[in-house]
Amino acid sequence: MRFLRPVEPAAKAAYHKGADSLKHMAELIWNAANPDEIAAVFGSYDSNLNLIQKKFQVVIVNRGTGVKITGPEENIRKAAEAMDVLLENTRKGTGINEQSVRYVVSMVADDAAEEVKTLTADAVSVTLSGKPIRPRTVGQKKYLDAIAANTIVLGIGPAGTGKTYLAVAMAVKALKSHEISRIILTRPAVEAGEKLGFLPGDLQDKVDPYLRPLYDALFEMLGSEAVERDLEKNIIEIAPLAYMRGRTLDHAFIILDEAQNTTSEQIKMFLTRLGEGSKMVITGDITQIDLPDPRRSGLIEAMRVLKTVDDIVIHQFSEKDVVRHRLVQDIITAYANYEHKNTQNHHERKRNKNG
Repeated sequence: MRFLRPVEPAAKAAYHKGADSLKHMAELIWNAANPDEIAAVFGSYDSNLNLIQKKFQVVIVNRGTGVKITGPEENIRKAAEAMDVLLENTRKGTGINEQSVRYVVSMVADDAAEEVKTLTADAVSVTLSGKPIRPRTVGQKKYLDAIAANTIVLGIGPAGTGKTYLAVAMAVKALKSHEISRIILTRPAVEAGEKLGFLPGDLQDKVDPYLRPLYDALFEMLGSEAVERDLEKNIIEIAPLAYMRGRTLDHAFIILDEAQNTTSEQIKMFLTRLGEGSKMVITGDITQIDLPDPRRSGLIEAMRVLKTVDDIVIHQFSEKDVVRHRLVQDIITAYANYEHKNTQNHHERKRNKNG
């Protein structure tokens, strides 16, 4: 239950002396079912509370019988809305951490609270330890919906957005529900500053490091013993992209990871392997191309060529969808701003030279 009322003049002055918005100041009483829920929303040492107060410029005080939020009327409504979303996450067992709080606060500030509330729906899959796998951002939710509804999906976006992990989760879900009979995971074995020939071991030893993120995701969801057993039975196949040539892949969930490092010929070859009853997910980050000539990235070309083809969706993640440490999002934004500024300076120098 909430109670919204104007703030007394003395309290206004104590809150923010001389502010232009004092006449719009109010206070709102926000309640949860019990003190444990309030504590979960507030976070350890009030860390979540501090993020909310800073973002919305409000003061939040736990009065025991209720939580009082004081500040400009619109701000306190948004702060309460953010707390509502976090409370719902707690009740559904989704869990709250710094990244999720920052995301919720950011989305509520952008008037997208209703979209965030859809993230507490049923889990896509469950890890071996029993942890439910759910979308943590609206972008991730749209990505999962696209995979469920279409035969081919291209997931494009920066590191840390869950492109590959969520695709593997959908593949595991499809396998468990007998929608497909096998999972095929592949990557182009492109050298990123290292020469494959100088790495120790045979061919499999040389390419395994490139495929390790795919193994890790499967181990987390199925367990190493189950994965090894399914690998032996060819229910799961993890191989370099070159191994796909000349095959037709029927009744399979096929994931091509790191697709920004494919050439036009390679990605066309991969796409035409699609067989009866199969799905494909292609993931990549077009800001991290390791090809000698980045302009030849097959993924970039495929995005242009396939954008109007029915039953193919190109889903683009943003830095808001990064679910790793908050600094990863800041780093991606900083590099994007730096590259944008360099591009502008380059065009300006070119105009001045031609002028």
